[in-house]
Amino acid sequence: MKYTITLLTIAAFTSIILGFSLDVMYSEKLIGFGVAGLFLIVFPLFSYYRWKGKDPKDYMLTKENLDKMRDSQKKKNH
Repeated sequence: MKYTITLLTIAAFTSIILGFSLDVMYSEKLIGFGVAGLFLIVFPLFSYYRWKGKDPKDYMLTKENLDKMRDSQKKKNH
């Protein structure tokens, strides 16, 4: 999965760079496909890969998590 994401990222950036540097009729399409590939394919795959197996409740600001943060700040200050 990591290598697939890396390969797709390189392909998208290559498409964008070639779109800017080449003077061909379809250069704007190269830029568009590169940007669309980054935001519609690479970013969701990367997000899924990084968040797989983690509990989203650990990252939400719930009352319990706020209390834990306050307790840890009190321990640091004393």
